[in-house]
Amino acid sequence: MSLTVTGSLPRRTHPLEEAMAAPVHPPAHPQPAAVGPGSDAEPLPDDRFLDRERSWLAFNERVLELAEDAATPLLERAKFLAIFASNLDEFFMVRVAGLKRRIATGVAQRSASGLQPREVLDLIWTRSRELMARHAACFQQDVQPELAAQGIELVRWGELTDKEQGRLLTLFRQQIFPVLTPLAVDPAHPFPYISGLSLNLAVVVRNPVSGHKHFARVKVPQSLSRFLEASPQRYVPLEDVMGAHLEELFPGMEVLAHHAFRVTRNEDLEVEEDDAENLLKALEKELMRRRFGPPVRLEVEESIDPYVLDLLVRELNISQAEVYPLPGPLDLTGLFAVAGLDRPELKYPKFVAGTARGLTDVESASAPDIFAAVRERDVLLHHPYDSFSTSVQAFLEQAAADPDVLAIKQTLYRTSGDSPIVDALIDAAEAGKQVLVLVEIKARFDEQANIKWARKLEESGCHVVYGLVGLKTHSKLSLVVRQEGDVLRRYAHVGTGNYHPKTARLYEDLGLLTCDPQVGADLSDLFNRLSGYSRRESYRRLLVAPRSLRQGLVSRIHDEIDHHLAGRPARVQMKLNSVVDEAVIDALYRASQAGVPVDVWVRGICAIRPGVPGLSENIRVRSVLGRFLEHSRVFVFANGGDPEVWIGSADMMHRNLDRRIEALVRVTDPAHRAELAGLLELGTADDTESWHLGPDGSWQRHSVDEEGRPLRNVQELLIESRQRSRRVAEWGPRGRSV
Repeated sequence: MSLTVTGSLPRRTHPLEEAMAAPVHPPAHPQPAAVGPGSDAEPLPDDRFLDRERSWLAFNERVLELAEDAATPLLERAKFLAIFASNLDEFFMVRVAGLKRRIATGVAQRSASGLQPREVLDLIWTRSRELMARHAACFQQDVQPELAAQGIELVRWGELTDKEQGRLLTLFRQQIFPVLTPLAVDPAHPFPYISGLSLNLAVVVRNPVSGHKHFARVKVPQSLSRFLEASPQRYVPLEDVMGAHLEELFPGMEVLAHHAFRVTRNEDLEVEEDDAENLLKALEKELMRRRFGPPVRLEVEESIDPYVLDLLVRELNISQAEVYPLPGPLDLTGLFAVAGLDRPELKYPKFVAGTARGLTDVESASAPDIFAAVRERDVLLHHPYDSFSTSVQAFLEQAAADPDVLAIKQTLYRTSGDSPIVDALIDAAEAGKQVLVLVEIKARFDEQANIKWARKLEESGCHVVYGLVGLKTHSKLSLVVRQEGDVLRRYAHVGTGNYHPKTARLYEDLGLLTCDPQVGADLSDLFNRLSGYSRRESYRRLLVAPRSLRQGLVSRIHDEIDHHLAGRPARVQMKLNSVVDEAVIDALYRASQAGVPVDVWVRGICAIRPGVPGLSENIRVRSVLGRFLEHSRVFVFANGGDPEVWIGSADMMHRNLDRRIEALVRVTDPAHRAELAGLLELGTADDTESWHLGPDGSWQRHSVDEEGRPLRNVQELLIESRQRSRRVAEWGPRGRSV
């Protein structure tokens, strides 16, 4: 009877994770060093940074545009509607909550864009209201009717037949009624606590004897399916079924009205690690407190009774600006369930990743020998086009089972609930290997799950540590120490994405498998720093935040200026999730002023103003969104004709560069460097489908050329390339099986 989620995206599809604390470094308007030795650089303009909150809202608007695009497969449009809603929930829980906290505490420091927190908050309220109205209209006017045309009907209670209503009445009495708890509001019953992101019914009843009206709240159970199946491929919201049978919850009372509403609360964590004797216990306590954070948004059905709305506003202590009247149904994150329906003809064509080139030339039933392959050469991985299970997962599983492996050291920021990575680490520890796991239990909204896995790992005999005080461990690192004859050889994986098998099929990420002694030594030093008292700050093939990463990149940008002025090849290419760090942006502005071409491929937030005469006319900014979430970070420098290429975990944000352990690894194989430079060339090319950022902060989508022909789609091209390579590997260049 119920519609369950199958194959849907995890809740945090488009993560917005930055902490609220003011940046420790750099200052709000940094001026980088002069371009060249002894030169006097002109000051950069004060209005050179776009507002980061406005930029984030523009990012979510791009997600909405994918849902609005009739060329997007129908169930994928439903998924993008759910992603938009989920993104906005998190934005309010973290960013809006942080702005309100700063205003309440009198911390009124202007942002780098020059706006006061109150100005930013007003901008958010106005812009988010516009986007939420578009979001609702897209569902009601476009996606819902098209779903119905394909036999997937999302209807309201009044549209059901008598037979369907009777069937749902039985379901209500058997499975829904027993878990409902009506909470009255009167002098003896105070207004109940409304948990964040819960969907609720505000109910007005009347006592037929006294004639008095009363208010009650009924929570829509999150343990039940969001949409219930009234008949095959015909679904109705759970709250509609509840609303139609409220008389069974309030026998003897007259049910006058009911209205759905939803509250978003401040759910950002605040743990003072210096004062916490046990970080695990302190975090668990803070997770309990999170449930009671102050409200930051109230969503209501636009038909709500003014009396009920006034009551909610008064009891929740929020302003009218934080009230969002919308057409029902509320909470369209429930569309993840619809997107998970088994209707492949309404989704992107199925794509199954193959084993990465370099690990095996031909697909076979047996897993490739990862260690033998990596001894031959470094292996560059590109997920989801390259299989995670036959590369990174196989690397750790083989290490756990290999009697010659002595130790495994691993960082875990996010992983799945049934993670084979965790299982492999447990197997290794139980086999007597030394296993060190850096578990980041402060990974936002995954804290509870990470606490659980940390304890499970500890119980199995793994050495579990939580990183350094005041810093999140966000780097993606794995180190395996193996005895090979008289030699101890270190095998390493450095990646851009989490060790999460499920999201590895949805997120675009890069990784490097290598047994290069320099990388092995670097990772040994870094793990010793994370688990012990090492103060090493310099590395051989790594740049590590918070000490060397920002300055390492800025100095390389300045080197490109020197190369350009000397007539040597000079160019900067970057691919990131977000770029707001003022020092890095200023360095890019200086490079542009000197004539160095700069291409930035960014998925989310971007504070750069490209195309401003005299400042950034040599900077282009592009954004690509699609079936996969672009998540990798790549930095390419022409370096006078000897390109230098880095991949890793760090975005150009204060949190990454100042408050996290992040790592970039230098890619040395010439073929890999050329492949990565070509990838960035493809993503920023004018004939590639993307959004272009203008100097005013607006994004324009470019999907067709001047003659109306579709532009190249990066992700489709990469899928086709991998499929073509696999066909050649399996059948040979002339069509023969090899």
